[in-house]
Amino acid sequence: MAKTVLGIIGGSGVYDISGLEDARWQRVDSPWGEVSDELLFGRLSGVEMVFLPRHGRGHVHSPSSINYRANIDALKRAGCTDIISVSACGSLREDLPPGHFVLADQFIDRTHAREKSFFGRGFVAHVSLAHPVCPGLVSALAESAREEGIPCKRGGTYLAMEGPQFSTLAESKLYRSWGCDVIGMTAMPEAKLAREAELCFATLALATDYDCWNTAHGEVRIEDVIRVLQANVDLAQRTVARLAAALPERKGCPCPTALEHAIVTDRAMIPPAVRTALAPIAGRYL
Repeated sequence: MAKTVLGIIGGSGVYDISGLEDARWQRVDSPWGEVSDELLFGRLSGVEMVFLPRHGRGHVHSPSSINYRANIDALKRAGCTDIISVSACGSLREDLPPGHFVLADQFIDRTHAREKSFFGRGFVAHVSLAHPVCPGLVSALAESAREEGIPCKRGGTYLAMEGPQFSTLAESKLYRSWGCDVIGMTAMPEAKLAREAELCFATLALATDYDCWNTAHGEVRIEDVIRVLQANVDLAQRTVARLAAALPERKGCPCPTALEHAIVTDRAMIPPAVRTALAPIAGRYL
């Protein structure tokens, strides 16, 4: 069994991980293009950890300009087995006020300007995404949040919008009518790509505001989002640190074998260049 390496994708306001032992920033190249930033390697609670600031240090990438394939590929190449995606989001429910965390277990993907799969021409695979997060990882994350006394809702639907603009009032009301809990801009295609890469994946979403449906709170303002983010970065980092000490074994979930029955292309027809690019993702099936 592969050694557990925890990957953390930091969202808005999270550009570093405190408390890492032997911390070092290192560039990891990907055939899929530029990674958002260097990766931060180290150990936390005795567990190997790799941190990637999704937007880059200094927040230089918008949700639509992030190279999600390169990011997930780089984490896979760095040896990650599990990924926690930390992100800011808007609340679509009155009972999820700003400052609450949500462990979403379902997603609706409304993005349209992003590359969403490692597989395409020359190599076709169709992974199951009915249950897009790792149940064991979510359970461990929920317990870590509970032990830290952090207000956290387990389960919920995350509506992924393209951005970088916030939603219109009509859109916000529509997504509420669909039963969505939170709205954000980055969980997709991260969850899709993590499943293709056979990585256990969970998202830790922080509600920073009520989306614009809640007219009593006015329109979404970025200064309010940043204020709530800054107040909760330490809580997110504490939860991750506690999780690192209690990571579950990778068993009983669909993540480590997601590609086992997903590849439909005749192996003999896969071009050499495609094989090389996908070696960390699907090499063991080739």
